Amino acid sequence: MNKPMIFDKYKVFETEFAGRPLKVETGKMTQLANGACLVHYGETVVHVAVTASEKPREGVDFFPLSVDYEEKLYSVGKIPGSFLKREGRPTEKAILTSRVIDRPIRPLFPKDMRNDCSVVCTVMAVDPDCSPEITAMIGTSIAISISDVPWNGPISGCSVGYIDGEFVINPTNEQKEISKMATTVASTDSRIAMIEAGADCVSDEVMYNAIMAGHEANQKIIEFIKGIQAEIGKDKFTYPSNDPEHEMFEAIMEFAEADVKAALDTDDKTVRDERLLPIYDAVHAKFDEIYPECEAKIDECLYKTQKTIVRRWLLDEQKRVDGRGMNDIRPLASEVSVLPRVHGSGLFTRGQTQVLTVATLGPVSDKQILDGIDGEDEKRYMHHYNFPSYSVGETKPSRGPGRREIGHGALAERALVPVIPSVEDFPYAIRLVSEVLSSNGSTSQGSICGSTLALMDAGVPIKAPVAGISCGLITEGDRWMTMVDIQGLEDFFGDMDFKVAGTHDGITAIQMDLKISGLTPEMVKEALEKTHNARNYILDEVMLKAIAKPREELSKYAPKMFTTTIPAEKISEVIGKSGKVIKEIQTECEVKIDIEEDGDIGQVFVSGLDTEKCKRAVEIVNTIARDPEPGAIFLGKVTRIMDFGAFVEIAPGKEGLCHISQLDVKHTNKVTDVVNVGDIIRVKVLEIDDKGRLNLSRRDVLIEVDGLTPENDADSEQSRPRKPFNDRRGKNNRH
Repeated sequence: MNKPMIFDKYKVFETEFAGRPLKVETGKMTQLANGACLVHYGETVVHVAVTASEKPREGVDFFPLSVDYEEKLYSVGKIPGSFLKREGRPTEKAILTSRVIDRPIRPLFPKDMRNDCSVVCTVMAVDPDCSPEITAMIGTSIAISISDVPWNGPISGCSVGYIDGEFVINPTNEQKEISKMATTVASTDSRIAMIEAGADCVSDEVMYNAIMAGHEANQKIIEFIKGIQAEIGKDKFTYPSNDPEHEMFEAIMEFAEADVKAALDTDDKTVRDERLLPIYDAVHAKFDEIYPECEAKIDECLYKTQKTIVRRWLLDEQKRVDGRGMNDIRPLASEVSVLPRVHGSGLFTRGQTQVLTVATLGPVSDKQILDGIDGEDEKRYMHHYNFPSYSVGETKPSRGPGRREIGHGALAERALVPVIPSVEDFPYAIRLVSEVLSSNGSTSQGSICGSTLALMDAGVPIKAPVAGISCGLITEGDRWMTMVDIQGLEDFFGDMDFKVAGTHDGITAIQMDLKISGLTPEMVKEALEKTHNARNYILDEVMLKAIAKPREELSKYAPKMFTTTIPAEKISEVIGKSGKVIKEIQTECEVKIDIEEDGDIGQVFVSGLDTEKCKRAVEIVNTIARDPEPGAIFLGKVTRIMDFGAFVEIAPGKEGLCHISQLDVKHTNKVTDVVNVGDIIRVKVLEIDDKGRLNLSRRDVLIEVDGLTPENDADSEQSRPRKPFNDRRGKNNRH
């Protein structure tokens, strides 16, 4: 007989966070991982496991950390929609969450460790009011803290909303809908470790105070995690350091310092790289024999030599490698309408960073359908970012977008969302594609600027132009300094890439990458101030001089879009059995029609290249949706010719007779003298007989709308009294 298993290491820790219960279970699940926990936040449940290899990975010069955030559709009671009926590649939202968790934890690992480390966060149940992303971040911090993996944590993270002038920590789903911002803040016990924000043009002051509110809220959870670590945390394992010996570094630094300084002192990345190549050759020629089998460490010494020189220039001499001042931006250029036939294009250049963005407009049905665990299931504005190898002068095959490309595209998308017009004001799906042509720092911000240009060139009525810029940081003990518009070298050797996008009026997006444990409030405030001034300069001095406002008209190659609303109960009539009616309208008018039901209203979107044909389709839809009344004017199609008149279809299934006497302002001897089958004419409803048949008049439209004068011929048949039309028709004339 089997004995029940006893989990003697099972522990439960509980607290509350933003008014909701937070519970952590350890010791029951995943006992072979280095560290693991099951975190409950409200009814959201996330499992986190951390593992590390016993030995360092050979031949790498970085810490090999991977973070995976896995969305399981069972967590929200969904069956995957794919053919295989199982989760496929991570959604874009999952990839972005993985990056948000990675950024604050990575700097807290030892820089000289090369053991592979893996963090896997599995979302198992979702309470919409308790963010699984925040739960996963807290769970990651707990799992690493209690593991034996060396780490200088813990951290905590929270989301900050802004509603009616008040900051809300971890807003509920309903509160998110009305919040002016969605800001994620991660913190250590003393510093701000990560910021990721989207906002509706909030001021620098509001954003700063939101960051501080999030930092303060995190402190309670950090103390909670420290308590868990003190009770059940493992001793951290030792590892072989990958740092080169101090003696080796000093020798190489002394040998190469002067040459490296000369090589770095240029604003041209290509020239700099060319100058460094012979220095690497000379160093290896001298030191490979002195330090055999240490080629990678010799390269590491050369890297540290460059880093030391750049940081010393910045901190001690206020000198940048390209000669700029700390608040100076590299040379800028903007251009629109770069490509023919596309709907809109913008080229933005900052120094050796250059991005071309292309805008494409489509019918609303071109919106992206999402299959994830959050409430969002579609979006009509999409931004994609491509970073080909040639942009950095390298040669490698394209393998599709990686996590970095997806992250940069999402950042640009988030920056522009607040200024995109509503579907009611601009009934189009919008796709932006940013092609990075050359990269030497902050291509993501270049893509934001290029995207604004492309949108305005396409005639999208954005609420305000958006620009983006980055701010860097160098620290040494208590000394620190910031510089605006960092180029690649300052990003590689610096401590921060603080990206801020916004309009003249406020911030729309922030993303902060750090290589140190965190920022002080003073650093955050200075970075916000510098980026504010810089983005205003970019907007006023460059972008708005290329195109001052969105074009009044769309490109002739863009689809023309018209909308109308109909009662929801009429949608089935517009569609018809098996889609017969709507297909007929689309074929006849050469348009595409999409219908969305919203309560009692049906929103109809008609798109096509010919404006008149689009208007005709709208008229047909409106005619189907409302019963014709005497006096109403319609655009109709002549379907049959009889001796006594023409039958005109004003909508599928709605046809009337325009008697020969009602075809023109002058006497008509023959119907085909005025109209033929297939002609599109305007007609007025004269009457509807007791059988529901329509009597139509083209003559009245010509007189009342076009202002033509009728012939006054007393002898003409048309001037004499006549019987009603329906009394003069044969019984088979209608059908």
